[in-house]
Formats: sequence, structure tokens, C-alpha cells
Amino acid sequence: MWAVSTVTMLVLAGILPDFRLQSADGESATHIAVTAAFGAGAFGVLSALVWPLLVRLLLLVPALVLGLLVFVLNGSLLLVALRLNPSSSAEAAPETAVVVAAVMSAVASATGGALAVRDDDAYRRRLYRLADRRRRRLPPSPSAPGTVFLQLDGVGHDVLLAAIGKGVMPTAAQWLEEGTHRLTPWRTDWSSQTGASQLGILHGTNHDVPAFRWYDKDSREVTVCNRPTSAAELQRRAVEFTGDGGLLTVDGASRGNLFSGGADEQALVLSIATRRRGRENRSRAGYFAYFSDPANAVRTAMSFVAEVGREIGQSTRAVIRKQRPRVSRGGLYPFVRAFATVVERDVVVAAVMGDMLAGRTAVYADLVAYDEVAHHSGPMSRDTEKVLERLDRALALIANVAEHAPRPYRIVVLSDHGQSPGETFRARYGLGLGDLVRAGCGLPVPRKAQRTHSGAEARAAVRAALRRPVEERGEKHRPSRRASEPLVLASGNLGLVSFPDVPHRMSKEEIDARHPALLTTLANHPGIGFLLVRSEEHGGVVLGAYGAEIPLDRLDNKPGPLEAFGPGAADAVRRTHSFPHTADIMVNSFHDPADGEVLAFEEQIGSHGGLGGAQGRPFLLSPLAFSAPVEEGEELVGAEHVHRVLRRWLRESNGPQVPLTKEEQDRRAA
Repeated sequence: MWAVSTVTMLVLAGILPDFRLQSADGESATHIAVTAAFGAGAFGVLSALVWPLLVRLLLLVPALVLGLLVFVLNGSLLLVALRLNPSSSAEAAPETAVVVAAVMSAVASATGGALAVRDDDAYRRRLYRLADRRRRRLPPSPSAPGTVFLQLDGVGHDVLLAAIGKGVMPTAAQWLEEGTHRLTPWRTDWSSQTGASQLGILHGTNHDVPAFRWYDKDSREVTVCNRPTSAAELQRRAVEFTGDGGLLTVDGASRGNLFSGGADEQALVLSIATRRRGRENRSRAGYFAYFSDPANAVRTAMSFVAEVGREIGQSTRAVIRKQRPRVSRGGLYPFVRAFATVVERDVVVAAVMGDMLAGRTAVYADLVAYDEVAHHSGPMSRDTEKVLERLDRALALIANVAEHAPRPYRIVVLSDHGQSPGETFRARYGLGLGDLVRAGCGLPVPRKAQRTHSGAEARAAVRAALRRPVEERGEKHRPSRRASEPLVLASGNLGLVSFPDVPHRMSKEEIDARHPALLTTLANHPGIGFLLVRSEEHGGVVLGAYGAEIPLDRLDNKPGPLEAFGPGAADAVRRTHSFPHTADIMVNSFHDPADGEVLAFEEQIGSHGGLGGAQGRPFLLSPLAFSAPVEEGEELVGAEHVHRVLRRWLRESNGPQVPLTKEEQDRRAA
């Protein structure tokens, strides 16, 4: 590698005008070669010794500027390396040093990988360095299989099958063709999003998680699943509710997840992001572990820049072609996408590799790349196919690493939800759900919303109910919200309407008394599928168009507005109704069973969070070495059911002995 780096430096000195290894008067070829060798060697030593210290400083820097700093710091190390040789007259312009350092790091990385291909020991040593794992004593029974759970965030069952059929995911296709794995669809809860699903999968319960974000009337705050403080509180409640730490309690590792699952080894876990638990367990420790290798840093930084350019090109092409549906993809989104599809993926995959080579018993990791791109490009777009190709390569890499691990590994691939296509509610009707709710309450709405067809209908309904104008002509919309005004939140195609000034969950009768036209306005809107509200008379009712009002205990016999949402919808709605923090009004968008489309209340053309379409149909790809997830003819329903299946598999592998529930203990005793 030193020799190759030396040759690379000589070649670059001959190509780049601002980089030279000799004085203006000229020097002998031997002196130039020695200068290059010294510079390459010094650069390699500095990269090994100084770079890890610099990376610690990078942890204090926002992730979106990480790529630029990687190049600048790497170039600075090269300038220092050139100046360490007192007999050398080598010099380089700062901007040229950045280019030289990047090329040398990339060449060194490729050379190291090529040299390790035929040498298992060298391959293992390189992977250890890539993941920067601590060597530790292996488990007492290293021959017992370990288990790796890889979550492909947002990849639905049908999307996976389509990708396999097109040859986009050859690794997954090979597993199915060779008969080593089985593919099982499962059905999410009403809240079809990562917060609810992953909490249920890792901790065995997602009780009282009605959506991705909701207003908590007890704390008087908005809970958001991907907010560190909210994630920590949800995890605390789950542990208290179940009485055990989670799926990964014994010798487990949690990588890139919202929740820890009870793992001792945690990196990039959101629920611990607000507290410091030591170097290894800090939420950003995984970044240090990965970027402490300068070759990793340069490769990922270059991929980051390329991904930003790819997104700008794809979004520009969509605008030129006037593609529909389409949402805005400007601002910081290209950088957010690049972080999710490149940085997060590389760091998590390296962490999983390190866990396997360290012999950990159970690892759970989340790869969010597809979900991020599908929101803005659509679940079945060409953009997402490219992401799935790269995710499949990550699966292949992890499978190859398993061959060099100190124990056999079984790889389970699963998703937490799917995504349903469709344009946004605002794009179709010209106003958002919040505007519609305000109009239904007789409150001022923006002028633009007033002029839309939906806005006119809503205002007409209010005037008919109240027998008075909604607002004085010329009155301007005031964005500030009074305590008595409704708070409207969105989770994909699921909307939540809460009245913060009322400490309890309002009933239908109370809402009608305060805002006589609100429920009628919402239920009769063509973009709304159904509403869920509490009833003083029936306990809970589903409302739909044309005056449909069905108590929850009669939904099985008369599904009414829920008929389009398929089997299991009634059970999902009843379960959410039982949650203490269900919103005053739960609003699910329209769903077309013919094409699977929904209408997102957020600016997304691929959405999830409610009922309707592929968003509620994720998958479980599991080795045949495990028992079947469910008996033939049964369905795998809900994240909590998935958790019980994974617990069973870990016990079958003599893996971490997750504490049995009281129900399981009683069944075994019988």
C-alpha cells in the first residue's frame, strides 16, 4: 500500500500543475522518488494516528457540513506530511492538496481491499479496522448462532417483490430462490410508521402511540417519535408497561434505531441522544467508529457529494418533465437525502459488521435510505430502485462478513411499514387539513384557501350550520393560535385534531356543541375517508360521508366507511380508540383500493402513518432455520406480534434469554 501510495503521488505530481515534488531548478529522479515515498509514508502515519483525534472534533459539527470538513482536514494532513521532510522542496496549493489527499485515500482504500480479497485473516483485520470495534472476549458458546435483524425502513412487501422480479435486489432473490429464506407479509397497526412499529418490535408494546406526532394533554406538549426527548419517554413507558428491557437485553446491539431494545451496545440510537452514557454508548459513537478510518471518511464524503448531485439532477428532471404528483425537493433536502442514503447507511453497516466480527448474539439495525427517498420521489419510482440496489449490496456485504465471523449468523430482513402513493391533500384540493378544520370551526382561513373549491364548500357548510358569515369581509388570517383553537397535526395520511384548552378527550357531543359544522365538514369532504371520535352514548364511533355514524362494536357487521380499507381495519381503529392519548378527532384520508392511493396531509407523494394501501403491508424475510412466523392460514398482525416471533427465534438459537411474559410463564407451567 505504501508503494502504491508513492506511485499515486508521483503520478499526481506529474498531472497537477500546483503540486510538485522537486524544486524549480530540478532534482534527480531518485531524490523525487524518495520525497514521494517519505510524503506517502508520513501521510499514512498521520492518517492512522492524528485522524482519529480530528474525527472526535467532527462529532461536534453538524452532519450536513461533515463532507466538506473531511476533504479539508485530509488535505491539511497531506500538507503537514510534505513539510515533515526537511530535505524536500515539495509543495502544493491548499486546494490541490485536498484533491491529492482524496485521491490517495481512495486509492489506498481500494488497494487494501484488493490485497485482502484472497487472505481471510487480512480481510478480517480490515473489517475490524473499518468498524473500529473493541476486541472482547467471545460469548461462552460461540458456536451457537447469532442473529442479525436488518430493518429496511419503509420497504413494503409488494415493493420488495417488484424489486426482486426486476433483478434490482439479487441478494434477496438468491435467498428465496435457493430456499434458505421465506417471505412473510405482516400487517401494521393503524399508526403505520417507524415510531409505533419499531417500539412494538423492539420493546413488545406500542400501546398509546396513536401516530407519529400527537398532542399530549397531560404534558401539554406535542410528542414526536423522532424527537430524542419523546423517543426516550416512549421507551421508558414501554419498559414500564412490559416489565422487561426489550428484545436485545442480553448481549445485544442496537444500531441506527429510534429505540435501544435494551441493548448494552448502542450507536446512533435516538432515545439515548439526550444523555451521555460513556464513549461507546453515546448516540453518535458510531460516527467516530466509522470515520476514524480516513479512507472511510473520504469514500463516504465523495459518495455524499455525488448523492447531492444525483438528487438535484433527478428533481430537475422531474420539474422539466412536469411529473405528477410532485412535491418540492429544494432547500436542504438534497443534503438530508444524501445523509440518509450514504452516511447513515455506511455507518450502520460498518457497525453491524463490527458486531458480527465481535461475536455479538443479537443485532438490530435500521437502514432508512429507501423511506427518505420514497417520500419525495414515490414508492415505485426509478429513484427508489437505485436506492434498493445499494441496500441489496449492503445485504450482500453483511452476508459475506458472516462467513468470517467467530460464530454462525442468521440474517433476518424486515420492514416496519410500507408506503402508499398518491398526491398530497393540499395539491388536490388547494388547502391543507388545518385550513379545512379552521373553516369547519368558523375560524379565518388564508385567502388562497378561501378561493378553492374545498374552501368554498367548507365555508358554505359552516354558514348553513351557524346561520351567519364565517368572517367579516377583508379580515386577514392570523397564524397565531389561541388556546381555544384546534391544534391540527399530520402523520402521513393520518390527521389528528386536538383542542388544547380541554383537558380530557372531547366527545362528539361536546365537539358538536362547540363547533356544530366541524365534524360534518370533515366527514363529507371527498378527501376524507373516515373520522374516529369518542361518543358519550356509544363509547366510540366512526363517521363517514352522508351522515354515516357506526359505533365501534358494530363495525364487523357494518364496516361502512372502513370497507375500502380492507380486513383488520376495524380492529386497528378499536385498538387506537382505547389509547389514553388518542386525539379528539382522528382523521384518515380517502383511499382508493383500485390503485392503492391515499392523500397525505404532509408534503409527501409516498406516505405512511394511517390506513390504506401498501403502507400497512411490510414484510419479514427470515431463514428457514427458524420456525414459521405463524401457522399456515394465520396472519401476522401488529408490531407486538412481530416482537413475539423474534423473541421465539432468539430462544430457538440459544440467544439472549429475553424474560418471558407472565402469560408465557403460565403456559409453560401448564
